[in-house]
Amino acid sequence: MTQSLRPGRIAVVSGGKSTERERSLMSGHAALESLDRQGYTTLFLDAASKDFSDQVRGSDVAFLAIAGQYAEDGKLQGLLETLNIPYTGSGVTASAIGMHKTLAKTVVAAAGVAVLPSVNVAARDRDTITHALTSAIAFPLILKPLSEGGSIGMSVCHDTAELAAALSTVNTTGGWFAEPFITGTPVTCAILEVDGSPVALPPLETLPTDAEFYDYATKRDQTKYRYRCPAELPSATLDAITTAALTAHSALACTGYSRSDFIVTPDGSPLWLEINTLPGLSHTGNLATMAAAAGIDYDQLIRTILATATAREGYRP
Repeated sequence: MTQSLRPGRIAVVSGGKSTERERSLMSGHAALESLDRQGYTTLFLDAASKDFSDQVRGSDVAFLAIAGQYAEDGKLQGLLETLNIPYTGSGVTASAIGMHKTLAKTVVAAAGVAVLPSVNVAARDRDTITHALTSAIAFPLILKPLSEGGSIGMSVCHDTAELAAALSTVNTTGGWFAEPFITGTPVTCAILEVDGSPVALPPLETLPTDAEFYDYATKRDQTKYRYRCPAELPSATLDAITTAALTAHSALACTGYSRSDFIVTPDGSPLWLEINTLPGLSHTGNLATMAAAAGIDYDQLIRTILATATAREGYRP
């Protein structure tokens, strides 16, 4: 396992102003505790602070334990590039494309990965939207924000009435899209770069206990889901998932680490849904669970992520 360089001071960047602020802070404090335990010199910075850009200037590297808009979408990465501060995770372009769900699907599909068809919700007239969606996608369908994470704002619609109700709450200026709602097994697969080479971690299967899908509320209540890692799926399906996750990581030009989410259909076919370019870092989260299944303890995981930042100083497109 790669040992990171010993930068003088590591800024653990967390918080921010996205709807995923709470999850970001959990990741940030977990990463901070690990780095402190391992003897690094650290400071904890909230990206939402008014003087964040001044605070982060004195750092040798920024460890990004943050998610969502203004954090995982290239904006924060652009600031750090401008300040010439190395950082963990993907660069500006990969972050921006990865956060735009349908654009990311287009890129990944072009690389040969199977994805669900989708329709962007752009029209303001609700009747026009309803006609466009139902003409292209059969019920049930799911509405998703174009650039959110954590299953925030998703709505499953089984008929026209439910679609109309969901659309009444949609702010189309923020960007939305619809895709078929597939009943299947939610699986996620992380990619971790070790010594410069991307390695797929064992895929993780999520089993919601009482929800129609792995939604925002379910993700935040550990009594409503359980993990199986490695996922209990046929070996051919597991191989297809890891191959697709590696392909998506490469096609989107991700660096450091990433996590691809899939839905596996009843016949064992994995369909790629989206990528997380800054996966959560809590001790019990998906990434840490997959790393543990691969024999990588939490402190090793944090060191490995840190090493990818210190090894890639300078501009990352």
